[in-house]
Amino acid sequence: MIEDLAARVHASFAAPEAEPDAEAVEAAIDLLDAGEIRVAEPEGGGWRVNAWVKEAVLLYFRVRGLATVEVGPFEYHDRLPLKRGYEGAGVRVVPPATARYGAFLSPGVVMMPSYVNIGAWVGPGTMVDTWATVGSCAQIGANVHLSGGVGIGGVLEPVQAAPVIVEDGAFVGSRCVIVEGVRVGREAVVGTGVVLTASTPVIDVTGPEPVEYRGEVPARAIVIPGSRARDFPSGSYGLPCGLIIGHRTTDTDDKVRVNELLREHGVAMS
Repeated sequence: MIEDLAARVHASFAAPEAEPDAEAVEAAIDLLDAGEIRVAEPEGGGWRVNAWVKEAVLLYFRVRGLATVEVGPFEYHDRLPLKRGYEGAGVRVVPPATARYGAFLSPGVVMMPSYVNIGAWVGPGTMVDTWATVGSCAQIGANVHLSGGVGIGGVLEPVQAAPVIVEDGAFVGSRCVIVEGVRVGREAVVGTGVVLTASTPVIDVTGPEPVEYRGEVPARAIVIPGSRARDFPSGSYGLPCGLIIGHRTTDTDDKVRVNELLREHGVAMS
């Protein structure tokens, strides 16, 4: 069934001049909303992108017309419906939090006043804190904490591009911005105010020589905002980077230890 649906969606996407296969697109988005398919999913030690699911999301905007939706005192005018059925899904949603239909929220998710876009997948027990945003197709693992004002970028095109991925148990501090398909490893800690793009250096400074990563934060790494000097014709200026200043342990007082380490560098967890 899924293979046939994927073929129908892909054929429709490959013929932009023709009318989309609305039945196939609607069926795909229904499955996406229920968590039965995902834009990206773990495979081996990495992640596999299901490009046809992104194609379905893009086609969904074409098959849906603008409509007015009233929710209590709020009015919306959009092409996509809002997500529903939170009680049955075991999800806590604090007004005026909003999730679009086609986003999947696992049991135990808490949404403070925040936003989750279509195609996103949010794992069980995860907190999406106040004014945090989870962009289209982002994949957020289980027991993740997205602190206040975090911006998780969305990626729809190109359809082969990996979305932002935050793996299980990670902590993302207030006002962090993570975009362009960056992958935050399992149980990593990203301190307040870190900005990560695909080209932002993430430098491990805990050893005798720096070790540089791009597009990823290693599992259990503790990252704070930093800068690195770069020469330009008009002078030397600091460009932003992330600095790995330590790694989480399995100690029972792990959170306390992480907080103390961050405070040594003038950064908090939230």
